[in-house]
Amino acid sequence: MDGTAIIIILAIAGVASVLLFAIKGILDQLPDVFDSFRRARDAWKHLREGPDGAAKPDDTGETPPPATVPADG
Repeated sequence: MDGTAIIIILAIAGVASVLLFAIKGILDQLPDVFDSFRRARDAWKHLREGPDGAAKPDDTGETPPPATVPADG
């Protein structure tokens, strides 16, 4: 019975160490995931704005002013 208790304790400790190792691996990858998300968001904003940095009229929701024809006599 003493041998079984020792094996159970060692098994629980082994499972706990593997879980901690896996959790540490996941947590170590989170900063890279956040950086990738930030770069993708910045690229999306840059894509929507256009080359000069101003937002496109379609994206702002504003309607362009009506075209007027000058009245030359």
